[in-house]
Amino acid sequence: MSMTEQSSAQRMLGGFADKLVALTDDVLFADVWERSELAPRDRSLITIAALVAGGNTEQLSFHLDLGRRNGLTEAELVEAITHLAFYSGWPRAMSAITAARTAFASDDGAGG
Repeated sequence: MSMTEQSSAQRMLGGFADKLVALTDDVLFADVWERSELAPRDRSLITIAALVAGGNTEQLSFHLDLGRRNGLTEAELVEAITHLAFYSGWPRAMSAITAARTAFASDDGAGG
């Protein structure tokens, strides 16, 4: 990321929650996500599963996009959410699949 380009966290919370932005950018994405012990594709799938299981659809759109950039296909993501319905609950999976449908529709022609 260039010095003038803002991260998602900076755009959302910069000037309001600067420490949370710094932790998100410097620890979570610049350190944890860059560790070599798991591939980015695997980290994305794990993160998406955790968000679905926790019912955290607010963060899902960003991570679905990141997952696709990290090599997951839309079909794989739909299948993961379908699988999670039986482990994390039907309502959470339905909320997640609705968020995925919206995210994928807004990106028509942009990959995946």
